Amino acid sequence: MKQVEIKDRGPLLDQNGHLLQAGYARSLLLDYDRQMVKAPKWRIKEWDYYFIGNDEVGVSLTVADNSFMGLAGVEVYDFNNQDMKSFSKMMPFPMGKLNMPTTSAVGDITYHHKSIQVDMISHDTHKELHCVVPDLGDGRYFELNVDLYYRNDDSMVIATPFPDNRKAFYYNQKINNLEAHGSMQVGDQTYVLDGMFGLLDWGRGVWTYNNTWYWSSASTRLEDGSLFGFNLGYGFGDTSQATENMAFYQGKAYKLGDVDFAPESEDFMDQWHFVSRDGLINMTFEPILLKHEDINLGVIRHHPKQAFGYFEGTIQLSSDQTISVDHVFGFAEKVHNKW
Repeated sequence: MKQVEIKDRGPLLDQNGHLLQAGYARSLLLDYDRQMVKAPKWRIKEWDYYFIGNDEVGVSLTVADNSFMGLAGVEVYDFNNQDMKSFSKMMPFPMGKLNMPTTSAVGDITYHHKSIQVDMISHDTHKELHCVVPDLGDGRYFELNVDLYYRNDDSMVIATPFPDNRKAFYYNQKINNLEAHGSMQVGDQTYVLDGMFGLLDWGRGVWTYNNTWYWSSASTRLEDGSLFGFNLGYGFGDTSQATENMAFYQGKAYKLGDVDFAPESEDFMDQWHFVSRDGLINMTFEPILLKHEDINLGVIRHHPKQAFGYFEGTIQLSSDQTISVDHVFGFAEKVHNKW
């Protein structure tokens, strides 16, 4: 398939709320403006999601304004002991009141409640994250203080339309290889996060009601010291102009084509296979922990299955450059939403 690269700056939407360009970019060249959205305001979805960790411990932090429902939440992973704890505060009908920034480069996100406090602060060189949860639900106090430094020159950006609704779109940026410096406290245990890698999933858009996505990501440092990472995904919208599949090596982005991945069976702890149609991606994925939720309220449903584990195989970046993926820690997920 062709891959249309967006290279010029400009607005994301036209006066009718339609996506002006569909394709991929290496930075946020198109300007998102919530006021330009012409779909019903309760259809707008905006979120910032971070994951930081390695194969021993991990943490994710989310702030989302999905119009009819908002969320501030944290998930803490103990991969050694196959354990996960989470806490989230739901907010009914924020409808843009969380003031999510229109770009990932500048702007801060602040949500303070007695049950959870979250600060996501933007700097030129890094992101600064703070989170306090007095009680994770098991009596343990939680605190996160970490800086995530940009190490890649490029990121994955995609502007995706939906074929059945011209006023629906998804504008998404994934930033891999964010280098962590900081710590996390869980109860009486303190974890030093220095040198771990983080990921930012920055999303803004108008989604259709019923959709499913597959997403996978990893960030690592190779044996020669080079930074390497990838973002792979499929399953929603019209991706005829570009996929979100991209690898990062020594700070630069390499565009990848279509790739299919899924577990061998309905058991998401089974081995997964990642194979691209052009043969440039050939990997397996061995899960070590599965996060599974199913919030089913009939009209509204959120059903994620996110597996964490190890990738093995190869990703060919060019005719003369192939990366061996050897026991690289990351995740793969399938998410079904009715929202």
